[in-house]
Amino acid sequence: MTTETDLIRNIALVGHQGNGKTTLAEAMLFRAGVVTRPGRVESGNTVLDTQPEEHDRTQSLTLGLASFSWGDYRINLLDPPGYADFVGDAMTALRVADVAVFVIDGVSGLQVNDELLWQVAGERSIPRILFVNKMDKERASFDVVLAGIRDHFGSGVEPVDLPVGEASAFTGVADLLTEHVILYDSGSANTSDELPADIADREHEQHEHLVEDVVEIEDDLLSKYLDGEDISVAELEHALRAGFAAGSLWPVLCGSAVDAIAVDRLLDFVCRIAPAPSEVPGIEVVGDGVAEVRCDPSGDPLAYVFKTQTDEYVGQVALLTILSGTVHADDILVNQRTGAKERLHNLLRVLGSKHTAIDTAEAGDIVGAIKLTDVSTGDTLAPIGSSLTVPPIVHRRPVYGIAVAAESAGDEDKLATALAELVSDDPTLEVTRDSETHQTVVRGAGDVHVQVALTRLKRRYGITLQTEPVKIAYRETLLGTVETEGRHKKQSGGHGQFGVATVRFEPLPRDEGYEFVDETRGGVIPKSLIPAVGKGIAESMGRGGRHGFPLVDLRATVLDGKHHSVDSDDFSFRMAGALALRAAIDKVGTLVLEPVDHVEVTVPSALQGDVMADLGRRRGQIEGTEPAGDGEITVIASVPTSEVTDYPVALRSMTHGRGRLALSFKCYQERPEPR
Repeated sequence: MTTETDLIRNIALVGHQGNGKTTLAEAMLFRAGVVTRPGRVESGNTVLDTQPEEHDRTQSLTLGLASFSWGDYRINLLDPPGYADFVGDAMTALRVADVAVFVIDGVSGLQVNDELLWQVAGERSIPRILFVNKMDKERASFDVVLAGIRDHFGSGVEPVDLPVGEASAFTGVADLLTEHVILYDSGSANTSDELPADIADREHEQHEHLVEDVVEIEDDLLSKYLDGEDISVAELEHALRAGFAAGSLWPVLCGSAVDAIAVDRLLDFVCRIAPAPSEVPGIEVVGDGVAEVRCDPSGDPLAYVFKTQTDEYVGQVALLTILSGTVHADDILVNQRTGAKERLHNLLRVLGSKHTAIDTAEAGDIVGAIKLTDVSTGDTLAPIGSSLTVPPIVHRRPVYGIAVAAESAGDEDKLATALAELVSDDPTLEVTRDSETHQTVVRGAGDVHVQVALTRLKRRYGITLQTEPVKIAYRETLLGTVETEGRHKKQSGGHGQFGVATVRFEPLPRDEGYEFVDETRGGVIPKSLIPAVGKGIAESMGRGGRHGFPLVDLRATVLDGKHHSVDSDDFSFRMAGALALRAAIDKVGTLVLEPVDHVEVTVPSALQGDVMADLGRRRGQIEGTEPAGDGEITVIASVPTSEVTDYPVALRSMTHGRGRLALSFKCYQERPEPR
């Protein structure tokens, strides 16, 4: 019996920026009758580019969702940005979708993000289809692009279409399975079994190659073929579907999103070939142990919040993938992160920024929900009493930062709330408050990612921001061992203030912190006041040394002192400790320490030398290299933090987007004196 789940197709359109993913989505909606006229990215009127920032930059900047009908099927189309800074949304789409359609530029061929996302999809065993777009453009070449795809992705790449004409002469496609031709005239598709003479011979040849490759997928079919029996189209398609689901075969189609040529063909093909949610492996969840949840409409309800978006009219919209069970409007589920009950007041069918209320959603579907109390991206909604939690997507740590502050004091509290909501919507962003530099730092995947986030923040919340580069948290330590006296004496009528402390200061090894030792004898300083000496020294260390940076890695040993039975108090000895440290700094001076990052740069092997030379110019110490697979290598180094603040942008330029960067704090080391 066919259920609604069996007729759902969850599709992610992925690929490099500018390949035409959003235009293809628009053409799909046009062919499906959802829109009467396709929108244009350049005009800012597409269904899936809903944010003003996307209209200003004429590019997709956030994950879009369009749910629509195609015949008997329900298609949930995910359109993530193609720009490298927003790869987090592409990773999310590949986590949620059951099939990935790689949109390839028919002129430029494979590009950086096509290759990177292909690798991600392979790691997650997601079936993949390739759609060579822009076949109507000048210099478009299906053969050249196909050769490049095969060169990078292997022999499993299998064309199931051939273009009829190219560039301005592109009018349709030849279906290599049926050997029919589909021609388009003013938006209408006409199917014929009469192939154009100029491609007939080539089509027959490619058809035979396709048959030979596909029959090998199923032993019975291969035996039938070797015995000279005819193979039906249905049998070929059945074997093709099996190979596609197993990840051994990747079909290639072609068309034009701008002219909506072969877009209906792509939709038909996806619906027939792609797996239903119930046919893909279950998702691993964590509870009392590790378990697998299958996509079953009759199971217990389980939903995963893969994205939250803020809508100016309805507030926060949580995008849910229903992993199991059937969810109804007004059902109550528990947010496993907070333990709070959440009533699903409204379930929504999502079409870009347009929402339509629905009553139920079965396993495998993707829907929206509004008016939830406290839900963030990555949350699991489960039945009351359930311990099951879906592991959230782990994104790369953001590596590019900008310090921000509210221009007016009245906006400071508002800024903190706005930043928290921004990170809730986009967990690939990170907001931290540096206690040493007193800066609030917003970090993202790159400069464009952070700038877009701040533009969005200003628009949504009306906060005028000041920005500045991230300050480096330098520190200082004493240059040598020294013994000094701190004397604080003040008399102003009544009780005075008196405290004297003799302290030996000595530097400690790196990252040893602060150590305070009492070696006084004979009660020269009362035991109750000894801690005040240490506290005064610690406070003075925080105020900074000769260069104004906090002092670290220091042992202070109080050796002697003097007190007065009436005038000595806690404050007096805090001042004595602080004055002793000031005297020590004046006597021996300080050494400036700079933070050093552990850096891992993954690039194609051919770029290894360029990366190592560049890190060397940044005072980096190369610690080694490791193979990263797929012809890549990871260079491992220690580099001063001050030298890598702009490195994400520089690396992208140097490697043409092929480099990946991971940064983490390692240690502090001596900073060379400026020349």
